[in-house]
Amino acid sequence: MSETLLFVEDTLQIWALQFMGTVYFLRLLWILHFKAGGDRQAPTGRGTSPRKGILYSWLNVAMPWAMESTRKRAFMYAQFIIFHLGVVSAIGLSFIIPYAAEWLHSLVLVRVLQVSIGLAFAVGVWRIIRRMTHPVMRKISSPDDYFSLILLTVWFFFAFLSVPNNHQDGEGVLMTFFLLTAFFLVYVPFSKISHYLYYPFTRFYLGRTLGHRGVFPLRRTS
Repeated sequence: MSETLLFVEDTLQIWALQFMGTVYFLRLLWILHFKAGGDRQAPTGRGTSPRKGILYSWLNVAMPWAMESTRKRAFMYAQFIIFHLGVVSAIGLSFIIPYAAEWLHSLVLVRVLQVSIGLAFAVGVWRIIRRMTHPVMRKISSPDDYFSLILLTVWFFFAFLSVPNNHQDGEGVLMTFFLLTAFFLVYVPFSKISHYLYYPFTRFYLGRTLGHRGVFPLRRTS
């Protein structure tokens, strides 16, 4: 392994992680600076509470039957899960290669990573096409949406090629994968990809309010 690749896999990633962590820390301080208002109406829930509503709201993403949009459009939910599992796999790979490369001696792990990241790449391509061709998606898409999605899809492509951690064909693929990873760590806090940072807060306040009003958790009537 060359000194350049060693630097890109290790030192550069640590610098990028530290930068991202600092930006997120400052952003969290800013978010927590604002105090959310309380409910003005009396509790109207029966058999529920703000605490139950918060828990239900947080777990809502794992309950496709709880929302009409995912209940009636199973494919959309499936591609959402596949895409985000690919993100987790690619992030995990960026740590495995420099710090636990021996794990990739396992053919099972290699195949799991390849399938997960490969499917995420396919979903990324489908999402790009849909965003460019669907009239509604075109109208609501910003340049950041296109840039982030295309770059993520390219990142999946190089992550898929990097899974075996093979240096026999040169270091270009691994170098590109880790350079893209470092770029994402710096770019993500300023892009829409950082929506996951707000998820716990937005779902907390939504769940607390709807739990107070007796709406969350939803009850099936039939």
